[in-house]
This record gives sequence, structure tokens and C-alpha cells, in this order.
Amino acid sequence: MRRREFITVVGGAAAWPLAARAQQAAMPVIGYLNPTSPERGADGLRAFRQGLSETGYVEGRNVAVEYRWAEDKNDRLPALAADLARLQVAVIMAYADVSALASKAATTTIPIVFVSGNNPVDMGLVADLNRPGGNLTGVTTLNVAMAAKRLQLLHEVVPAATSIAALLNPTDPTFAVLSRDLPAAASTLGVTLHILNAGTVDDFDAVFATLMRMKIGALAIGGDPFFNTQMERLAALTVRYAMPAIYQYRPFVAAGGLMSYGSPATEPSRLAGAYVGRILKGEKPADLPVQQAVKVEFILNLRTAKALGLTIPLPLSGRADEVVE
Repeated sequence: MRRREFITVVGGAAAWPLAARAQQAAMPVIGYLNPTSPERGADGLRAFRQGLSETGYVEGRNVAVEYRWAEDKNDRLPALAADLARLQVAVIMAYADVSALASKAATTTIPIVFVSGNNPVDMGLVADLNRPGGNLTGVTTLNVAMAAKRLQLLHEVVPAATSIAALLNPTDPTFAVLSRDLPAAASTLGVTLHILNAGTVDDFDAVFATLMRMKIGALAIGGDPFFNTQMERLAALTVRYAMPAIYQYRPFVAAGGLMSYGSPATEPSRLAGAYVGRILKGEKPADLPVQQAVKVEFILNLRTAKALGLTIPLPLSGRADEVVE
């Protein structure tokens, strides 16, 4: 081989990694903000990636992702959101209200797509559901609004219970709404509601000891990202303490909990992923209406009901989308 040809070959080989790196650097970067952990947020992340792929984006191929996980410490979210804003990511995917509020405070220019369990207008995330008008849009499950319905379902299953407890996380933005609305909803059912707080797993044993001491008849677990990561543990505690309980997602029932009522857990993340992809293609969050995940599932565990000595009314079991026997 001639010397000039050799230099050309070697130079070309060295240039390939540089070209590859330049191409990677040119990829749009998504900031992914989640209040939980990679292990406990895996299902939602999978659904998010599915939504992205529906718009033609695949992580590592034509888009990059900067992950920030708060590890169930909500007070870390403002700093994590500020870090993503400092990096000037193309769009922020904010999972749950706490992440959305932290992201909104961190930037007024970077597009933000959220998954919310509440009414985003009431939370101050957007001005209007149909025309958000700012740099935020996303998906709402309205699972918080379904909390009153979960109380009603509990009352139908345990009609003799004169007192019901609601387990809430005081660090979650929905706490103020639920602690205001749930006592009124319970009053219309003719029962007394007791609000118990838990912000860490260390609080659970004390909560269930209180339930036993106060002779509470049933438990409604408030929708919260932290509780979402602890569904199996909470279900196990309700079984151990023979406590009729309801939550918003199916895995709670699959793990032995009595009932669940709410939107499927992963669908909102898939819809949000598709919105992120559309924004990467040039659409503006101000022009993308907030989507509502309209599907609702009612799951009932008859095996747990039998263990608790409960008789489920036939009309109620007939309304269930799925019955575990």
C-alpha cells in the first residue's frame, strides 16, 4: 500500500468515531423526572418508551434521555428539575404532580409533558385543558377525583363500618385536595373518615397499629407515586391485619388487596411518551390539549373477600371488570 493511501485509510478510521459522536451529540435529549426509583418506575418507563416509539423515536438511536430519579424523596425534585433545565434538554417528561410542579418552577421555556392524577387546572399546571397556553401539557388520569368513588365502593362492601380511614402522603400535592374532599364524601355516606399519614415505609407499621387501635372498619389508600411503588407491601399489610382496603391500581389486588378502582397504571405514560415525540417533531405544548385517560378498571378479589368474611353483593361483583377467585 502506498504511504498516501495508508494515511487516508488510517485518517478515515479515526474519523468514524468522531462522526458517530457528533451524530449522537446532535440527538435531541429528553429529561425524564420521576419521584420514585428506576426499579419501581420500570413499568411506567416501559410504557413511556412505547409511546415514544409510536412517533418514531427510539432511545439511543435517534433520541437520548437524561434520567433523574428522586428515590421517593420529594424534596429532591426541585433541584433535579433545575438540573435538567440547566442542561437545556429539548423537553422534560414529568411523572406525577410533584415532578410537574417542580419542572414548572424550574423553566418557563422548555416544553414539559406531565402525567397527573389530579385536575391540572386546579393544580396550576395549565390554564385550560383544551388550550394549555404555556410550556406544559400532558395526561391526567383524574384518579384523585375518583377517590370519593373508592369510598363508596368500600361502603358497599362493608356497609356496617361506621368509620373508614384514608391513608395519604402529606408530602404529595394532592394531600390538601383529598384531606378537604374525602371527609365530605364520607359524610354523605353516613360514615366518619379518619385521615392517617405516611410518607415513608417506616410509617406503615404505625399506621396499621392505629387502624387496629381505633377499630377502623375499612381503608382507602390515596393515590400517590410513593404508594404506587409500595402496592405489594400495602396489600400484604391489609391481609395481615384483615383490613378491607381499596387502591387505584390492579397490582394491589393481584397482591392480595381487596379492590382497586382507577385508570390502568401504564396507559398515561404511553400517551405522554407520544406527546413528547410530537413535541420533538415541532408541535408546541400550548397547542396540545391535556389528554384524559378515560379507561377505568374495577378489580375485585373474591378470594380476599372470603378470607375477610365479607359477602360481596352480586350487583357489585357484576360491575367488576375483573374478578380474582
